[in-house]
Amino acid sequence: MAQMRPSYLGKIHLRWCDTCHVPVLARQCACGAATRSIPVTPPGDARPAFPSDVALVNRVYADHFGAPLIPEGHLALLNKVPEKDRMEEVIAGGGIAGIIRYFPHERRWEPVPRPEACTLFSPTKRYVMVSDDAVPFIRDQGMSVLAPGLVHIDENVQAGDEVFILAPDRTCIGVGRAKVDAATARGMTKGSIVRTRRNVASQVIPGAASWDDAIRANSHELERAENEAVQFVRDVAGRNPHLPPNVSYSGGKDSLATLLVVKKALGKVPLLFADTGLEFPETLANIDAVAQEFDLEVIRTAGGSAFWETFERQGPPAVNARWCCRACKLTPVGDLIRKRWGECLSFIGQRRYESLTRARSDRVWRNRNVRAQLSAAPIHNWTALHVWLCIFKSGAPYNSLYAQNIDRIGCFMCPSSDMALIHQIENTHAGLWQEWTGKLRQWQEGAGLPASWITDGCWRLRQEGEDDEDSHY
Repeated sequence: MAQMRPSYLGKIHLRWCDTCHVPVLARQCACGAATRSIPVTPPGDARPAFPSDVALVNRVYADHFGAPLIPEGHLALLNKVPEKDRMEEVIAGGGIAGIIRYFPHERRWEPVPRPEACTLFSPTKRYVMVSDDAVPFIRDQGMSVLAPGLVHIDENVQAGDEVFILAPDRTCIGVGRAKVDAATARGMTKGSIVRTRRNVASQVIPGAASWDDAIRANSHELERAENEAVQFVRDVAGRNPHLPPNVSYSGGKDSLATLLVVKKALGKVPLLFADTGLEFPETLANIDAVAQEFDLEVIRTAGGSAFWETFERQGPPAVNARWCCRACKLTPVGDLIRKRWGECLSFIGQRRYESLTRARSDRVWRNRNVRAQLSAAPIHNWTALHVWLCIFKSGAPYNSLYAQNIDRIGCFMCPSSDMALIHQIENTHAGLWQEWTGKLRQWQEGAGLPASWITDGCWRLRQEGEDDEDSHY
């Protein structure tokens, strides 16, 4: 699967403190130590790895290499790499320790290791050992492992497997992909056994820490970012005193961080929630929990039957034909605003690191489909780590979906989801997904489409259609 071109959406802030063993968003940790950059792939919007994420990474590495990658007590982050489906860089010890990549047709994750991983764990499967005289050619020049230099190959190695390349003292000198299986390699006297892969060097220094440690280490940067966002909210509200303010709340992390900022700037304001009727139950529970926690009014819109009526005429929404946003969010929100306020000011959890469209967006704007709403993005320049550290510091109740390997909060069947996420939702929310699959099957059979249109996720993309990125609520 070919990797897609990296997308630069803003400055990459992610750094690491080797004294505190935590990620830091500034050049200096609050402990006073200088931090070092982490060579993540752009856009570099790394997020904390929750226990379920760590368990996934460790299972993938243990299944393939015989040992878990992330040591107990160590902080880890995941950085989504532009890819046709899902690829995540695993950041631990302040460096890229490895990658996990999803293959939708096989419904499996593959580990793509880095040499630095061996500072965190020792592989017991799928490795090769080379002679001392072969080490400098492989380690320093990136040459392939050739049959004359092979000392040992683990019996589990199959052609196409990712493998570690070890020196006789078990020091890792490289990683690569096996060109032959172990049995074949043992009988070879010449030829290539492993094609070595060159990677950007990434320093990994083990050390245990907690997210409380990370909050303390980032205290100065969090204070700076929060103060700037609070002042932005006050300035926008001050310039528009005739517009009643609210927070457009979706149940996701960004809208929660926005709420925390707006509450600090203006006090209590109502939550505006666009209930599409396609929400996860955990999202509805979070709406109630947040409203109760902060004693806030929730003003709900409802998509009603609009989604299913449009589905009957047009089929399912697609990445490049998201009629769902207009039918279930934009139109109901516009109707509610005009009926209740005439016009309003909505603070929205939009961030530049989410997409190229949002990176280019103004920080204050009017949606062309909801002219009665003036929108403003207090956390426009925040990274995902800013957002999560703010939430962790506040102790605010966040959506429990994040602890279930579900990092995209919205309609459960959003066509913008990758297949890795869709397959995860199939497992965690089987009832919801079976109902959706039934609707897809009715359309598929009526249109004479193959079964793969559903199983391969082809329903998410149309040959013709107009994308509508201007729809964040």
